[in-house]
Amino acid sequence: MRKLWTIMLLAVLTACSAGDGEVLPTAAVSAAAAPGEPKDVATGLSVPWGIAYLPGGDALVTERDTARLLRVTPAGRVTELATVREARPDGEGGLMGVAVKDDQVFLYYTAETDNRIVRYRLAGDALTDEHLLVRDIPKAGIHNGGRLAFGPDGHLYATTGEVGDGDLAQQRDSLGGKILRMTVDGAPAPGNPFGTLVYSYGHRNVQGLAWDPSGRLYASEFGANTWDEVNLIRPGGNYGWPEVEGRGSDQRYINPILTWPTSDASPSGMAYANGSLWVGALRGARLWQIPLSQDGSAGTPTAHFTDRYGRLRAVASAPDGTLWIGTSNKDGRGSPNPGDDRLMTLPPT
Repeated sequence: MRKLWTIMLLAVLTACSAGDGEVLPTAAVSAAAAPGEPKDVATGLSVPWGIAYLPGGDALVTERDTARLLRVTPAGRVTELATVREARPDGEGGLMGVAVKDDQVFLYYTAETDNRIVRYRLAGDALTDEHLLVRDIPKAGIHNGGRLAFGPDGHLYATTGEVGDGDLAQQRDSLGGKILRMTVDGAPAPGNPFGTLVYSYGHRNVQGLAWDPSGRLYASEFGANTWDEVNLIRPGGNYGWPEVEGRGSDQRYINPILTWPTSDASPSGMAYANGSLWVGALRGARLWQIPLSQDGSAGTPTAHFTDRYGRLRAVASAPDGTLWIGTSNKDGRGSPNPGDDRLMTLPPT
C-alpha cells in the first residue's frame, strides 16, 4: 500500500503544471528511499521548537511556550537547563531557535518589546556569561522567524519574520523579513552583501535552514494563502515578499525552487540528510522529503507520515545520522495526542 500510495502521489504532483504555480523538478533526481519508522525519544513536552546538538551527542531543545531549555540524551533522559526569564511567549513568539558552537549556546527569543539573539556559555548543566548579540528584531504575535543555525563557514545565521508588516521585508535597513549572518559576537559577518547583518531579504517568515554538502543554503518559508516555498539562498538575494508569493516573472526577485499549496505544508524546521531536504509541515501534518540534484535543484517531493503525528515543527540531523522530529500539537492550533508533544528519531533511509 505504501508503494502504491507513493506512486499515486508522485503522479498527481507531476501532473501539476508550471502555469498553475507548481514548481516542477528542473533536473533528473534518482528516486529517494523512504525513511524508517519513527521512535519516541521524549514525550510530554510543550511545543519543542529548536534542536541543536552538543559535542557529546546530547541535544539542546527549546520549548516555545514555557521558555525552557532542555537537555535530551539519545536515550531519552530529559533535564531542564534553564528557563529564559526575559522571554515573553505570545502567539507565535517565545523561546525559539537554538544553536551550539563548542561550549557556547545561542538562543533566539521574544522579549517584552523585540526579538533577540543571546549568547551563553554552557558550564556543566548551567548557562552562564549571558551576552546580548542582537536586539530590536521586530516582534508580533505572528511571523517572528526564529531559526538559528551555524553554516559551514562558521558563522551564525538567523531567520526573522516580517511580523505581519510585509513592507519590512523589502526594507534593507529593517531586521524584519530577513536571513541574517553574523559572527559569534553578533557583528556582521565578513562578506555580507550590504555590510550589515542582512544576508538576504524579501522573506515573509522563514523557519527552516539547511545546507547541502556543497555548502548551498536552503530556507523553508511560509506563504500567505496560496504557496509555501523552499528557496535556494543567494547573498543579497531579494525573494519577493510581499510583491510575489510563490513564482513570479519579475526579474528583480528570486523564484523558489519548490512550492506547495499552503494546505499541504506550512513548512517549519528543515534538515539535510542522505541527498534530501527533510521539512516538517505544520498545517500539512507530514514530513516532506525533497531529493536534491547535484546542481541544487529540487526533485519531486514525497510526503511521509501524513496525519499520523499531527503538526511537525522541529527537524534536525543528529550526529549519528538519524533525524530528530518534534511535534507541535500543543501550540494552540493542533489536537494533542497522548504523549504529546514528542521528540522522535528515525533513520532517513
